[in-house]
Amino acid sequence: MFNQHIKNLFLSRGKVVSFLLSLIAGILISIGIATYLTANVASATTYKTSWIGNTFGGGDKWVQNQIEAMYVAPNGTVYTNSGWDEAGREAGIYKDGDVIGSSVETHGWSRSGGKAITGNSKYIYLAMIQGSMGDIKADYPPEKTTWYCVRRYDLSGKPAAFSKGRGYDRSMLIVSTKGEITGLATSGNELYVSDSADNKIRVYNSETLDEIRSFSFSNPGQISVDRQGNLWIIQSKKGSNPAKILHYSQQGKQLPEQIADVVKPQAIAIDNQNRLLVAENDSRQQVLIYNIKKKPVLTGTFGSKGGIYQGTAGEISDLKFYGITGVGTDAAGNIYINSNGFNYSGTDLRKFSPTGKLQWQLLGLHFVDNADTDPASDGIEVFTKQEQFVMNYNKPADQQATYKAYTINPFKYPQDPRLHTAPTSAFFRRIKGKPFMFLTDIFASFIEIYRFNPNSDGKIAIPAGMFWGTPEKDGKPVAVSWLPNIPKEGEWIWGDRNGNGAFDKGEYDSLPKDYPYLGGLWVDSKGDVWKTLRTLDGIGIRHYPLQGLDRNGNPIYTSSSLQKQKTPSIFTDIRRIEYFPETDTMYLSGFTVDHPAVGDDATIAGSEIARFDNWSKGNRTPRWRTVIPYDTTGKREVSTAAMSVAGDYVFAVTVKTAEVYVYKTATGAEVQKLKPGAEVKGESGWIDMPYGIRAFRRSNGQYLVFVEEDAKGKVIVYNLPK
Repeated sequence: MFNQHIKNLFLSRGKVVSFLLSLIAGILISIGIATYLTANVASATTYKTSWIGNTFGGGDKWVQNQIEAMYVAPNGTVYTNSGWDEAGREAGIYKDGDVIGSSVETHGWSRSGGKAITGNSKYIYLAMIQGSMGDIKADYPPEKTTWYCVRRYDLSGKPAAFSKGRGYDRSMLIVSTKGEITGLATSGNELYVSDSADNKIRVYNSETLDEIRSFSFSNPGQISVDRQGNLWIIQSKKGSNPAKILHYSQQGKQLPEQIADVVKPQAIAIDNQNRLLVAENDSRQQVLIYNIKKKPVLTGTFGSKGGIYQGTAGEISDLKFYGITGVGTDAAGNIYINSNGFNYSGTDLRKFSPTGKLQWQLLGLHFVDNADTDPASDGIEVFTKQEQFVMNYNKPADQQATYKAYTINPFKYPQDPRLHTAPTSAFFRRIKGKPFMFLTDIFASFIEIYRFNPNSDGKIAIPAGMFWGTPEKDGKPVAVSWLPNIPKEGEWIWGDRNGNGAFDKGEYDSLPKDYPYLGGLWVDSKGDVWKTLRTLDGIGIRHYPLQGLDRNGNPIYTSSSLQKQKTPSIFTDIRRIEYFPETDTMYLSGFTVDHPAVGDDATIAGSEIARFDNWSKGNRTPRWRTVIPYDTTGKREVSTAAMSVAGDYVFAVTVKTAEVYVYKTATGAEVQKLKPGAEVKGESGWIDMPYGIRAFRRSNGQYLVFVEEDAKGKVIVYNLPK
């Protein structure tokens, strides 16, 4: 999934060729050519491309994934740091609501970003990680060694070497080989570094980067320097010891002032009035403002108390924050705040005037994610694993999506599986008229089920059920710390029988031991769950019929209702499944006797898609079967990642080129191919997920096709007319 090369995809253009032919033959051929060109030009131009989840469409403009730290320069330039950005913008540079660059070469070659960043009038200092590269002549860590570095850049984002610098370009200061840098700050000609592994604050000359001194500090986090030149340092919570913010002189002497009334201080900054701003990342979800002239006194707050959970829970508004990871101010007193959500949901970076008015907002919300639409909204309400959007398809591509809600509440539902797992794909369904969201991951290893209750929870998705299994290591069950009540071994179904969104005792139904290797998952329009297993016994389809809704509105599934169904004989390795009960039609993909796999391409869709009518009546003879792009060489340059059926078409997307092949549901014939348009700079990253495509037909006959796009932090949306 990581370090993928982004493929540039361009729309094809026909060429007009003139022929000098006899009159009759010329007329006939001209008619044929005109018909052919018209059909192909139409197929290449009748769809439009837009996107959701990122402020920008791509090319040089995209907002990075998951900002973990930021530094705001006096002129309002925002420098950021992320642990990972798929397209290499771990360290972004933003100003006036725009992307103006990045600190380069933070990606690949065993490099990644980190958790701290600071700057002065000349340089930016970035916490980063440099891993080993094996036997290589340039200066890299030895094997099995990692450098936790401060890397120096000029203000434009180019590495700035120094005489004793390490690394291939001599721009790296090695602080530790044991643990990450968790805080950075500058004052005068000094650079202060939180060395978390050694429990020290290290002080370096900011020009030569020679170490000047150090002093002990337990669990150091972010650092800020006040006008007197003294340090305010977050002491992170450890065990039963609560978090604090402590006051130190530059020489390392602890001063008596401290702040102990913050539960989870995540970020700090000094504003232009010499006040200390503290990002409280516990249930308050506010920036706390302290007068620090003498003993710190809380004099104000910024943002709604309770953050995004104030008022209509989950609903996005200007002053409602969620998962704050960064706070800063410029010389004019403007305030900058970044929210990451919880469990690395994505970037939401905002600038406010000194009076609290929103100036701009930048979004980079999606990584290994795809979207689905609430069918009752006719394609207007769109959901990803954590977010909700409202669409207006009549607007320009960059204005179609409005970020409406963030659907996780970690304070009310701390066992929400999204806080502890890595789901990737949403299936949104209406069951008995009520909305439900089903999620699975990149390996199709589980199904997470969520219900909605606007009266009690606003926009929050409430944990309602789960298909999973107790993990094993070396054949032995492994405990799951966030799920203390799960069965001791085997697979199971959880249902939230008491309606509290927690995994309580007595809420599990153990499943019979089954073949461990999944091919695919599906939730049909009735709410039935389907699984395909890569079995060798020819009975590889599992069907869990919905047994209704319980008194709390949770869907009911039981092990006793499980149905095992025969795999059609054409398949040797079944991968994807989509069943439509309204027409009793089944679509399956996988590798076949006629088109076998080369090696074990475990995560792709296979070599063929087949349609079966009258499935519930036992028919296993396909109405049609069609070969899809798949690897025949062992080099895996061509393969299909995922499929989705909607209306009159089957849509299938390839892994490396992210091209969408369109087939007729009536015949299986290929009729069109979709490529990312100019609106997204004609590019896409690889498709990493087994459900990296999702299609929907609107009531007006239009088709919406959502496609994963990790590289630039978004989901691509194709809009095809009827």
